[in-house]
Amino acid sequence: MSKKINVRIGILALMVFAAALSRLLPHPYNFTPIGAMSLFGAAYFSKRWLAFAVPFLAMWVSDLILDNVVYSQYYDGFQWFGHTWVYISFALIVVLGFMLLRKLNITNVILASLSASAIFFLVTNFAVWLGSPAYPQNFIGLMSCYAAGLPFYSMDASPPLGFLLNGVLGDLFYCGVLFGVFEWVKMRFPALKIA
Repeated sequence: MSKKINVRIGILALMVFAAALSRLLPHPYNFTPIGAMSLFGAAYFSKRWLAFAVPFLAMWVSDLILDNVVYSQYYDGFQWFGHTWVYISFALIVVLGFMLLRKLNITNVILASLSASAIFFLVTNFAVWLGSPAYPQNFIGLMSCYAAGLPFYSMDASPPLGFLLNGVLGDLFYCGVLFGVFEWVKMRFPALKIA
């Protein structure tokens, strides 16, 4: 029984790390697996600490590579940890997954995915606004910051589709891949099911 659980945990972890490393591939702004990894961990790891630890570790490893290799010209020195607000949204999405994915079905996964996109958008745009000279530090400034990330906010906006829409599409895509692949693998290898 313990070997069965270890194989399941290994496959789940491998899938989460593969999703995290897909952030290194060229992709549209904010079309990432962050929300999907959080929900996937919450749905399938039987131990809650693993639902946080594995996706967080995968995210941290991919951040190390992105910040110190891909985006190194934007930082002074080696970056061990950054993007605190992204990790806060990550944790909130795991908690959301615990609540919405108790019963695993397509409707709940889609609802959780859309909710994860909203959480990520609200938390990270709040972080952009907080202390930013680009936006007044008042309610109007905060709403302007949120509006700037909405789809089709401005014809000159970069990215043109907006961070929110790309986030929604990314979360739906990666949820479809992660949940779909694991459910297919479970059908092929029933030993991966938890009693």
